[in-house]
Amino acid sequence: MMATGFEVLEPQLRSRDTFRIWAHDKLRFSDTDMVGHVNNTNFSVFCETGRVAFNRQVVFGELDRATHLFLVARVAINMRGEIHFPGQVDIGTGVAAIGRSSFTLGQGLFVEDRNVGTAEGVLVLVDRATRKAMPLPDVLRQSLTQWLLPGASA
Repeated sequence: MMATGFEVLEPQLRSRDTFRIWAHDKLRFSDTDMVGHVNNTNFSVFCETGRVAFNRQVVFGELDRATHLFLVARVAINMRGEIHFPGQVDIGTGVAAIGRSSFTLGQGLFVEDRNVGTAEGVLVLVDRATRKAMPLPDVLRQSLTQWLLPGASA
C-alpha cells in the first residue's frame, strides 16, 4: 500500500521544530471526561484553533472575503497521547500541500514538549455566489508556499 502525504509528513508533524506558526488553547476542566483525561472530541477543537490562527495570519489578507470563502473538506487526526487538566495545548500549523483549488495544512499538538497529536486538514476555496470550487489566486499560492512544511511540496 502506498503512503499518503499525511503518512509521509507525520514524523515531522511530531516535532515542535517543524512549525513556525503557533496557537494555544487553555485546557478547561469541562474538557475532561469520566476517564479523567481530555476528551478526544477536543482534539478537533484544538486543530480548529490552529487552522483559524493560520488563516488569520497567512490567508485572509490575500482574499476578498466578501466573494470567497474556505470550506473544510477533510480532517484527519492521529491522537498520540493523553492530555490532562490543567494545562495548555500548543498547536503548530503549516502547509503540507498546495493544490489547484485547495491546500492542506499539517498540524502538531503539543503539551509542553510532548507530542499528543498530529492532524491534516484540507481547505477548498469556494466562490460565495456559486458555491463552487475555484482556483487559488497566484498571490495566495505564493503566500502559502512560504509556509510549506519541511518535506512538503507545492
